[in-house]
Amino acid sequence: MKYQGSCHCGNIKFEVDGEIDGALSCNCSICQRKGSLLSFFSGDQFTLLSSGENVGSYLFNKHVIDHKFCQVCGISPYSEGKDPQGNRSVAVNIRCIENIDLEKIPVTHFNGRDF
Repeated sequence: MKYQGSCHCGNIKFEVDGEIDGALSCNCSICQRKGSLLSFFSGDQFTLLSSGENVGSYLFNKHVIDHKFCQVCGISPYSEGKDPQGNRSVAVNIRCIENIDLEKIPVTHFNGRDF
């Protein structure tokens, strides 16, 4: 299934093609503050629909996850990294996806604080 999403102001628009059968709630120092609910996709399942202008990038800790955010409204709709095999992976904040019933998505809690 294809889902579309965006930041609050619409500067970052994206589409993911895949199933959202669950989400991860991480308690690491950044995810806890952002309140993200993450669903993971391979890089070829994610398409940035906007130009990418004003998309900020934030790296911290081990510098392996590129946290993307809108430099206009501040919302963080996705992050990029690599899966264990070295392939591009995208963690989408499903709170930024349109027309999705978050109450129906099972959430797994992940202890990223101790990771």
